[in-house]
Amino acid sequence: MQDKICPIMEGKGRIPRKVIDFTIQGIREGKFKKMNLIWLEACGCSGNIISLLNAEDPDAIYLLSEMVNLTYNNSLMVQEGKRAFEKFLQTLDTEFILVVEGAVATKDNGLYDVVARYNGKLVTGMEAVKMAGEKAKYVLAVGSCAAYGGPSAARPNPSESKSVPEFLENRKVIRVPGCPSHPQWIVGTIAHILSFGRPELDRENRPVLFYGVTIHDRCERRSYFDKGIFAKKLGDKECMFKLGCRGPITRTDCPIRRWNESINWPIGNNTPCIGCARNGFPDSMEPFVRY
Repeated sequence: MQDKICPIMEGKGRIPRKVIDFTIQGIREGKFKKMNLIWLEACGCSGNIISLLNAEDPDAIYLLSEMVNLTYNNSLMVQEGKRAFEKFLQTLDTEFILVVEGAVATKDNGLYDVVARYNGKLVTGMEAVKMAGEKAKYVLAVGSCAAYGGPSAARPNPSESKSVPEFLENRKVIRVPGCPSHPQWIVGTIAHILSFGRPELDRENRPVLFYGVTIHDRCERRSYFDKGIFAKKLGDKECMFKLGCRGPITRTDCPIRRWNESINWPIGNNTPCIGCARNGFPDSMEPFVRY
């Protein structure tokens, strides 16, 4: 017999998709207006912009052409050089959303992370985040490096990197963690901003829509946990809690959102959750697998 799904939990899975659909329809009907968007890659690996480019329904092209006006992205516009950074500066005088991926490197005035060269001067990620962060209507820290420091700020942290909320300590920053963040977490949060304003946030300023329950709550192996049946090695079909799975302490909806066009996710691929969307990743989540 198929396990019954709690209607409240099932609703949490449907609501984010409805927000995206509602926003798309509202933009088509002229009810909501597009906003400018600056996407800065600070000290990171480009994983989140790559994740966004893998989005589907809506895809990244629709997001960037119909939902927002992407005016600047230092990763995608590097060939544009000075002209691109001029668009960045012009956007600062408009109403815009700032998305930052990657932590903010602060050592040596941020020289561990350079995002542009303008009028013969190097512009660091730290400078760009400060300039845009002070003027943006909304600031999103996308990915675990931006949200919490993540791998970029992991020990020994030679670049003295900080999370965006820690760096912009006087700003309200919406955290959208994950390593990388799922495309629908990003698109859904932006969609909610366009339609309704800032989404309901939890105590760590994460959207409750996507971070309201733990991975453990929706895990496909939860029944094994409840019966006390645990995997003894990687590849076993039972609950991987005793192999170090961090699902019980990690709040995201990976089990229903899934990855790679929603066909798979780590536990579905027989690897424990490593808590990549949680504060303290990776240092406090290690070792990722234990026996």
